[in-house]
Amino acid sequence: MARILAVDYGTKRVGLAVSDPLQIIASGLDTVATAELFNYLKKYIEVEEVETLVVGMPYHLDGSPAQIADKVLAFIKKFEKLFPLIKVETRDERFTSEDAKQIILQSGAKKKKRRDKGLVDKVAAVLILQDYMESLRYK
Repeated sequence: MARILAVDYGTKRVGLAVSDPLQIIASGLDTVATAELFNYLKKYIEVEEVETLVVGMPYHLDGSPAQIADKVLAFIKKFEKLFPLIKVETRDERFTSEDAKQIILQSGAKKKKRRDKGLVDKVAAVLILQDYMESLRYK
């Protein structure tokens, strides 16, 4: 089986998470500067087989798209053009960053590590991926 790759897209950085080849476990992969994202993805996809890309879609509490949603949609469009064989799915990411901060805090991480926004983005990507993988199990 191929891996599932998840993206927590941001204007400065992107958190990435990936499943194992059996699509059982979600793990943090990396945090990449947004400007370098496509270079990173090209290199990664050359080495690892990716079946699906899951992208966190940002919404406000009332369900309306957040300001960055247009940039996320532009990213998806470009990704689909560059990698037409990889299926793209979206997941609501409304609370993933806050949940990620709580997970990092509960893990006992030192104060310096808790302030690492890249770590928050990577953990948020893991949460997006876990949510997606759980939805597949219950279909």
